[in-house]
Amino acid sequence: MKCAVIGLGEVGSRYAAALLENGHDVVGFDPVITGVPGVTLVDSPAAAVAGADAVLVMTGAAVAPAIVDATIDHLPAGCSYIDLTSASPKVMAALGERVDASGAHFVDVAVLGPVSVHGSRTPVMIAGTQTAVAADLFTACGADVELLPGSRPGDAMAHKLLRSVFMKGLASIICEAMEAAEAADLVDWTRDQVANQLAGDGYAVIDRFRTGSVTHAKRRAQEMRDTSSYLADLGVPNTMSSASAEYLTNLGSR
Repeated sequence: MKCAVIGLGEVGSRYAAALLENGHDVVGFDPVITGVPGVTLVDSPAAAVAGADAVLVMTGAAVAPAIVDATIDHLPAGCSYIDLTSASPKVMAALGERVDASGAHFVDVAVLGPVSVHGSRTPVMIAGTQTAVAADLFTACGADVELLPGSRPGDAMAHKLLRSVFMKGLASIICEAMEAAEAADLVDWTRDQVANQLAGDGYAVIDRFRTGSVTHAKRRAQEMRDTSSYLADLGVPNTMSSASAEYLTNLGSR
């Protein structure tokens, strides 16, 4: 199968490697990355999707509409357009309508865990009307795949963004607490207090939240803005989601 991977950063490069290991031909595009072993790099998203059986979009959520704009006239009929960008459910639904109308099949994939830890084996949730190709690809990569029966694009992201209310909010709270602890010279005591509230290896979780929040602050800020917007659509308070977005935006600008 010919797979196009758009976005070859930390996430995209790992999935590209897994696809190669499973015997697929992988063509990739990234405006910054200049080389990924085994991946044929091209100079535009349109060139990447030409003749592809599956297109995996692994950019940030903010550019998800632009990627559809750049590729929609070049998508082969019947190909699976697999979006892992974490765009909001409303955006996913709108993009899904456009891609499906073009003759390709839009698939909404929510990655439910840190790819930096689990790689291509990270659990995923899949939504859409034509999900078989995506399910087979991620299963072959070793992921635990959850299909949402009778779903539409945006349904998987609705699940993920509700999870993000807790996960990204908790990460932001821990970062803020540890920054304050450093300023107060109470790091060990504060780490003990936080770790005692977390199941499993709490210290590793603290370190992962802090490192991940700094490394991916801009992308996660966009995700939390989308989460805040989604909660507003649901008519529920979004104070912590908005605060997390603001915190991550500030963190990313340091």
